[in-house]
Amino acid sequence: LGPIGHLQIQSINLLKKKKPKLLVLVSLLCFPFSSIPKILQKMLKLSCNVTDKLSQSCFFSFSSHSDPVHRRNVSSVSCSHLRKTGLDPLRAIVSTDQGSVIQAEQGLGSLADRLRLGSLTEDGLSYKEKFIVRSYEVGSNKTATVETVANLLQEVGCNHAQSVGFSTDGFATTPTMRKLHLIWVTARMHIEIYKYPAWGDVVEIETWCQSEGRIGTRRDWILKDIATGEVTGRATSKWVMMNQDTRRLQKVSDDVRDEYLVFCPQEPRLAFPEENNRSLKKIPKLEDPSQYSMIGLKPRRADLDMNQHVNNVTYIGWVLESIPQEIIDTHELKVITLDYRRECQQDDIVDSLTTSEFSEETVSKLTGINGSATSSKQEHSESHFLHILRLSENGQEINRGRTQWRKKTS
Repeated sequence: LGPIGHLQIQSINLLKKKKPKLLVLVSLLCFPFSSIPKILQKMLKLSCNVTDKLSQSCFFSFSSHSDPVHRRNVSSVSCSHLRKTGLDPLRAIVSTDQGSVIQAEQGLGSLADRLRLGSLTEDGLSYKEKFIVRSYEVGSNKTATVETVANLLQEVGCNHAQSVGFSTDGFATTPTMRKLHLIWVTARMHIEIYKYPAWGDVVEIETWCQSEGRIGTRRDWILKDIATGEVTGRATSKWVMMNQDTRRLQKVSDDVRDEYLVFCPQEPRLAFPEENNRSLKKIPKLEDPSQYSMIGLKPRRADLDMNQHVNNVTYIGWVLESIPQEIIDTHELKVITLDYRRECQQDDIVDSLTTSEFSEETVSKLTGINGSATSSKQEHSESHFLHILRLSENGQEINRGRTQWRKKTS
């Protein structure tokens, strides 16, 4: 971001170059739709000729919602090019609270941005992206692995953050967060997969984020099969703010909320709106001795993310390492919930422990008279496990989890 005067020079040059396409995205506060060209002239300090050409060569889409937390109205305006224009793209996010440009870009972005099959939705409050399942992303069942699904969720979340102007350094941080050395870290991840995509299937993933108390935020996802429109999975996650230097948690300040709430739905929107859904269940601690274990797991270099920490998806693989082989052979993972409790470093050695959550005696009690099943019998006839990942050296808990498995279809 440069000073506003720099934007004036760039914008006038855009008109002189006469290259194809114009895209302007402006977030404004408390302004009527009819005054948008004037606002552009005032906030970006463009010449009258520039804003006249914007009015003549663009069509505008407008949406507005109130922000009850900060008692203000937020308006989103998208200005898209007509086919006959000859302008380079210009993208700006303007705060009239501060009288300044928050974020601005020239051009359509990188080649990756132009090739990526993803974009903000029309209201700008969520992001959708399509993915083709590759051959190296499927397992022995010829369907995508749960690690593949988790990686796609992570990818679309990062792309959403970039699309609204947050940092590209892997932390998805706002300007205030970067100034204060604050980052987001995962506290909980819950994934439900109703049907795994096969090699060559096209999956569309929609994601959005919203506030979650004073110390965090949440991100939700919905997965769909493009060919059928069927919802094939849902996921939700909780994130907390941490100081990058001290590694201590920190409350989300109003300044940070101001920066990201304008991109969040006004009303709560949940991937799991059902009351008492599985994503809300507390995970009890697994006590020794466990039924199954895999001892001495060590992070590979490839397990480290761009922030030099073990990637969140790696924990999923470690949890699955201690699942008994007979379950892997006859079942597929339906639900996984992970609570992240401490960071794992490259030199750490990890133990993965697993125990069945329900004993045979517990399941038998769910059966009614003459063997008829109660309403909860179907869920408990599936296999349920509790998990813990801990440091081999001192037993400190890294992660605790719960998984639910359904029998494979023949």
